[in-house]
Amino acid sequence: MRRRTWLLGATTAGGALLVGWGLLPPRSRLGARTLMALQAGEVALNGWIKVATDGSVALAMHRSEMGQGVHTALAMLVAEELDIGLDRIRLEQAGHDSIYGNVAMFVAALPFHPRDKEPGHETDGVRLGEHLVGKLARELGINATGASTTIADAWEPLRLAAATARAQLVGAASLRWRQPREEITVQRGVIAHAASGASGHFGEFAAAAAATPTGEVRLKPRETWTLIGRPAPRTDVPAKTDGSAVFGLDVRPEGLLYAAVRMCPMLGGAPQRITNEDEVLKRPGALRLVRLPALAGLTAGVAVVGRSSWHAQQAVDALAIDWAPPPAGTVDSVAIAAALETRAREAFADDGGLPFHARGDLAAAEQAAAGSGARAVEASYRAPYLAHAALEPINCTARVKGGRVEVWASTQVPGIARALAARAAGVKEEAVTVHVTLLGGGFGRRLDADFVTQAVAVAQVTGGRPVQILWSRSEDMTHDYYRPAAAAVMKAWLGSDGKPQTLRIASAGDAITPRWMERGLPWLTGPVDAPDKSTAEGLFDLPYDVPHQRIAHAATRSGVPVGYWRAVGHSHNAFFSEGFVDELAQAAGQDPVAYRLSLLAGMPRHAAVLQLAADKAGWGKPPPAGRARGVALHESFGSIVAQVVEVSVAPKLAVHRVVCAVDCGTVVNPAIVVRQMESGIVFGLTAALYGRIDIVASEVQQKNYPDQKLLTLAETPVIETHLVPSPHAPAGVGEPGLPPIAPALANALFALTGVRQRELPLKL
Repeated sequence: MRRRTWLLGATTAGGALLVGWGLLPPRSRLGARTLMALQAGEVALNGWIKVATDGSVALAMHRSEMGQGVHTALAMLVAEELDIGLDRIRLEQAGHDSIYGNVAMFVAALPFHPRDKEPGHETDGVRLGEHLVGKLARELGINATGASTTIADAWEPLRLAAATARAQLVGAASLRWRQPREEITVQRGVIAHAASGASGHFGEFAAAAAATPTGEVRLKPRETWTLIGRPAPRTDVPAKTDGSAVFGLDVRPEGLLYAAVRMCPMLGGAPQRITNEDEVLKRPGALRLVRLPALAGLTAGVAVVGRSSWHAQQAVDALAIDWAPPPAGTVDSVAIAAALETRAREAFADDGGLPFHARGDLAAAEQAAAGSGARAVEASYRAPYLAHAALEPINCTARVKGGRVEVWASTQVPGIARALAARAAGVKEEAVTVHVTLLGGGFGRRLDADFVTQAVAVAQVTGGRPVQILWSRSEDMTHDYYRPAAAAVMKAWLGSDGKPQTLRIASAGDAITPRWMERGLPWLTGPVDAPDKSTAEGLFDLPYDVPHQRIAHAATRSGVPVGYWRAVGHSHNAFFSEGFVDELAQAAGQDPVAYRLSLLAGMPRHAAVLQLAADKAGWGKPPPAGRARGVALHESFGSIVAQVVEVSVAPKLAVHRVVCAVDCGTVVNPAIVVRQMESGIVFGLTAALYGRIDIVASEVQQKNYPDQKLLTLAETPVIETHLVPSPHAPAGVGEPGLPPIAPALANALFALTGVRQRELPLKL
């Protein structure tokens, strides 16, 4: 009998010990020169960088631009190491090689506590786990723009690729001029040797550089940086200003047709009978009707192909369809919310759920505290479903012709989009080309590629002509993958000094990652049942020092399609945890800022961020008459953010000022970081004040922006952002500005009104 057992990358086969995959060094992400497509005269130096005859540089852009500024920031990394002007960097879409996969996103999914991950103090378990998962992620090579990991993931490989290319160019110049490498300089793309007066731009040396050994490659020391850490104008602004920028809806291949979709209004339902199909298809501009099965997690429906988007939409709206309800029965958000709180209370009472973090002897400590007459604080919090509601509604353009598939999509996952398109068309992935356009908002919705399968399904019946599907705003909002509804029960026993001696948290809500894997990874078959860090992030990973803890989550399956929403679990769990910490400060009779600082022993970065926000907001000084301040501190996606909100309620609620402090590690472009903090705050305020999705008999009630109001310009507060200098590697900035805003606002409202709000959206 032959046995094979895997253990930490080592395997035994027939009694022989083999060196395991996990013990081998990680695969290089430099990439082969053949990965870059070349035009006349261009020379590739590795899988990321090629040089044109005029000396300009093309960068393989592997991440999606959806307003977060990554195209500028990534180009800055390359320009810095190459010593070339940012204006000399061109962007070209990267291919599908594994070097372009997002390693940092997978590593960040590990459920490690921040006290075990503090830079310079990482535990052996953290190092080993990150090493093994990082290796796996390099092999999988899943290209995704999400989890605020773009800069963190590219920080080393992109700089190394640029530094390697620079070393080759300098080496080629050294050989041509017969001068020592160390005497050759590079400035704004010009290679020069001062003593001899020789000089030339990159294009003059590129061909020779491709065959030149790199020699020793060194990244530029921090003190020599001229771009990183300084504000730089965003490279995408001119095109977005003059209208030449191409979003998904701007794609216009020759012969384009249009398709409008209508899915069953009941989530999970399907069209049963269409009573006027022939009549509708006689309308001017209407060409044909296509039935759409439940593809990649979508609800089934129909599409009408037309000569224009208007013709298609008018026709699909005119269809008289009898709808079949979902086979599993209908769902109701009110009933789900009640069930979630019940499930959380059950897990709280019987040590149920999956414990993401445990410390000390919680049961003994709670028993001792109860016997000593210590004070207990207990509360339950709730959050609703939320839609992404990006300004650019779901769309995709596809062409199926001659055994090949071409897709133009606003997607955060081009590799998955390619795989799903191939499966939908019944071709190999090599026969699919995906063009990634600019995204008119992503927020996690475009981490799903369901709409690509729809477009390909329709394109298969258009005779080789390309077709662009466009969802109406109503379809977009009522057939989303929603931020899960959630509930949490929390309890702490306070010591004589008012500090919590115990902390017990049990939360309940749907797990996103298993559902996303089931519908989005074509190579998986069957249901996925795996722990999901996103369910408990923002609860199990609190920085506060509490001796005895148990933080658990009970994963549920509500029947509502759920997906990644900006800041994911942190988006509501921060409201739970930071609201509860404020309750503890109140019970202890202590100032909210001072109380938090007293619990941050051993976490100096968190304490510094909180203190900076408090100082800049004037904490401790009386606010203007009729106003109050609230505070929240939260770490997410590797960045630590504190916010102080100043609010009034007469004659109506008004948020006057938000002071934000952030430690996101090394800052690549300060202007982008500031804008992303502002973006997260505005997005989070919208959700805190107005955001909710109500479902009745499986039908989503919110159809458009008037039903789910957006924060207006007049309602937007003054926002001040302060960056904490840091020597650590860059962390996320696209999402961390969002989680603290809801609890800071709720805490400010409590300070002003004396009413503690424990459910979102906040009642005005």
